[in-house]
Amino acid sequence: MTTARTPTGTAPTRGRRAGRSTGDERETAILATAERLLTQRPFADISIDDLARGAGISRPTFYFYFPSKNAVLLTLLDRVTEEADAAAGGVFERLAEDPRAHWRELIARFHATFGGHRDVVLACAQVRGTNAEVRRLWAEVLERWVRAVQAAIEAERARGAAPDGLPARDLAIALNSMNERVWYATFAGDGPAVAERDVVDVLLDVWLTAIYRTTTPPVTPPGGTP
Repeated sequence: MTTARTPTGTAPTRGRRAGRSTGDERETAILATAERLLTQRPFADISIDDLARGAGISRPTFYFYFPSKNAVLLTLLDRVTEEADAAAGGVFERLAEDPRAHWRELIARFHATFGGHRDVVLACAQVRGTNAEVRRLWAEVLERWVRAVQAAIEAERARGAAPDGLPARDLAIALNSMNERVWYATFAGDGPAVAERDVVDVLLDVWLTAIYRTTTPPVTPPGGTP
C-alpha cells in the first residue's frame, strides 16, 4: 500500500548572505520588522531604509544580511512554508484512522499557519506575477504539497476507502489550488469570500466529496480494514 508522507525537508533560506546564522539577532530583527510593516502597508511601499531603521541598523549593515528587500520577503515566505510543513506533522500517516478528522486537522493546521502570517502570504501573492523568485519558490512548495496529497489519495484508494476516479495528481492540484484561492480571498477580504470562521469546514467538505464522494468516509479500525 502506498503510504502518504507529509512534506518534509526544509528549503534553504533564500537570498541571505552565505554563512549567516539564522539565529543572528540582526537578521531576526530585519525579518520581524518586515512582517510588522506588512501589517501596515503594501510591500511596494516598504523601503530598505524602513527595514534597516526598524531593525536598529544602518543601510550598509542591512546589505550584510540581505542583498535586497525581495530577499527579505523570500526568507519570510521560506519560513512560513517550513512552518506549514512542520505543522502537517504525521497527519498523513494517521489518515486511515479517521479520514474526516485528520483531513480537517491538516486543513486547520495550514489555515492557522497561513492565517498567523497572512500579511506575508498576501504580499507574496501580490508580487508573484512580477517576481520570478517568489513565483518559483511558491511553485516548488505547491509541488511538494501536491505530491503529498496525491500519495494520500492513492493510499485511500488502495485501502478501498476512496473510489477510483480522476487521476490523483490532477485532483491534488485542483484541491491545493482551491485552498490557495479561497484562503487568499478570506485573508484579503477580496469578495466574494468565505467567512474565516467557516473556511476550514467549507474546504473540508469539498475535499471529502472530491476524494471519497461522501463527507463521511470509512475509517480503519485498529488492525482491521475499512
